[in-house]
This record gives sequence, C-alpha cells and structure tokens, in this order.
Amino acid sequence: MVEVNGAVGAYQNALKQVTENSDKKSDGASFGDMLKESLGDAIETQHKSEQMSAAAVQGKADMIDVLQAVTEAETTLNTVLSIRDRLVQSYQEIMRTPI
Repeated sequence: MVEVNGAVGAYQNALKQVTENSDKKSDGASFGDMLKESLGDAIETQHKSEQMSAAAVQGKADMIDVLQAVTEAETTLNTVLSIRDRLVQSYQEIMRTPI
C-alpha cells in the first residue's frame, strides 16, 4: 500500500509543478527548467532515504519511517527511469522519421 501512496504522491507533485509552471509563463519557465527541478527533487528524495537508513542503523529512526522513505525513493527512481525510457523511445522514433 505504501508504494501506491508514494506513486500517487509523486504524480501529484509532478502535476502540481506542471500546473504551477503553466501559470508562470510570464517568467519564462521552460520544460527544461521543470525537468531540472523535478530531477533535483528526485535526488533529494534519494538523499532523504539514505539519511533515514543511516539513522535506522544508528537506532535513531522508526522502521516504518525507514520503509516509507525507501519505498518513496524506489518509486521516484522508477518514475525517473520510465520518463527516461519514454524520452529515448521518442528520440529514436524521431530519428527514424524520413525527411
């Protein structure tokens, strides 16, 4: 159940960022900027997971919190890999298009 909640949260965050960026068209926000920010958030999620795991090793964290952090990091990584795969697939399709 935690995986589903993490995935839903990740997609809601992505939707929120897209909505916020579309509302801020006047400031010149681009797709590249949104992608860069999203990747930064994904990296931050991975760091939080590592910190929580380290705290668990030291006996300073609850196992439920560790499990949630690791699951969220895994879901985020899977989302990033899916997006990467789709981008590569799209690029390959464009390259196969005759001119």
